Amino acid sequence: MKTIIEPFRIKAVEPIRMTTREERAQLIQAAHLNTFRLRAEDVMIDFLTDSGTSAMSAAQWAGIMIGDESYAGSPSFYRFEAAVRELMPFQHIIPTHQGRAAEKILFSIIGGPGKMIPNNAHFDTTRANVEFSGASAHDLVIEEGKNPSSLHPFKGNIDLEKLRRFLEQFHEQVPLVMLTLTNNSGGGQPVSMANVRAVKAICKEYGKPLFFDSCRFAENAYFIKLREQEFKDHSVKSIVQELFSHADGMTMSAKKDALVNIGGWLALNDKTWAQQARNLLIITEGFPTYGGLAGRDLEAIAIGLQEIVQEDYLQYRIRSAQYVGEALLKLGVPIVQPVGGHAVYVDAKAFLPHIPALQYPAQSLAIAMYEIGGIRCSEIGSVMFGRQSDGSEKAAAMELVRLAFPRRVYTQSHMDYVIECFERIVAEKSKLRGLKIVEEPAALRHFTAKFAWV
Repeated sequence: MKTIIEPFRIKAVEPIRMTTREERAQLIQAAHLNTFRLRAEDVMIDFLTDSGTSAMSAAQWAGIMIGDESYAGSPSFYRFEAAVRELMPFQHIIPTHQGRAAEKILFSIIGGPGKMIPNNAHFDTTRANVEFSGASAHDLVIEEGKNPSSLHPFKGNIDLEKLRRFLEQFHEQVPLVMLTLTNNSGGGQPVSMANVRAVKAICKEYGKPLFFDSCRFAENAYFIKLREQEFKDHSVKSIVQELFSHADGMTMSAKKDALVNIGGWLALNDKTWAQQARNLLIITEGFPTYGGLAGRDLEAIAIGLQEIVQEDYLQYRIRSAQYVGEALLKLGVPIVQPVGGHAVYVDAKAFLPHIPALQYPAQSLAIAMYEIGGIRCSEIGSVMFGRQSDGSEKAAAMELVRLAFPRRVYTQSHMDYVIECFERIVAEKSKLRGLKIVEEPAALRHFTAKFAWV
């Protein structure tokens, strides 16, 4: 059938407060033109993030009821550990309250002044935790990954020659190599199994461990099944298992591809690093068998990891994003192509060429989407990545607006409404203006910065 239906039934609903454009114009101004500062009840369609915004299944809610809250040795931990290890066979699995906590612990151990972390592309919290430790973050994605219109099937791949040269030049300063699956800051683009294998071979050659930022591992695996001929007849679960067989460790936000609202973990094989991580965990998060989570959260993660590799779900998930992306292209709205798994990324630089990069065209478009349609999205451009570690300002490689789709939350009629709103945005785009930042924090400024119109 042409129509890919939602592979679930809805058993509980949350009402949406319907607002007017006039109301929204006042609300976004009161939020200092920052969509992160809006109240959630004032948002009609919330695409700000797919992190922690999933709808949990009946099985997950049932699992919550048997969550064991023992401080140490909870059976819920061991069910969580077994579910992780079924897909990702690491020796040491350390729960945290979310992904950035895992990053903070990892880079507190292996980072520090003078250290250098190569990656296909660090996302915002990863980069912030690398730099907070005193280390530097280096993005080595292939050139096609920087071109929104390129149709390369694996635009998340790391540039193998750049990685090799990087390790030749900075061998002593590199504690590990990272790959982000999928590449969030580059449009939700996947990494191929061939690229993973090649990166692992280079890491072995230079004696460096390979770690994954694994937030969207299942979506990445499904793209491998669709686009890499070798895997067309493989199950997603088996592809996931091979992916992680090439890694020496991982950080994970369970708020993405574990279908829960809170949680994460750090997993690795190095015994010494694991012991150091557990010591930090006890200080900052909690005992090693709960790590800042309730037992019920661990139960929900364990069940979510079984559900996330179901191919009916992944087909619906990927097709939903493609449906919106295809419609926007028909309207003449430039997007990152091919469409990623968890989001559609609008190329604001191409859509609003009259707004200079350092007047934040993507932020301007995000504001227009809220004012016109009550749709909340996030900027991934020079607001998020423009400020350099020395305090200077530099335009980002791409100026994107991310429409990140919460898992199992919205239906096709919501998507059709979003497409209709873009018809209005296209008609009004010449009226959109640039912005300036009038107040910002020292790190991760996009979350709380205040803006004014230029």
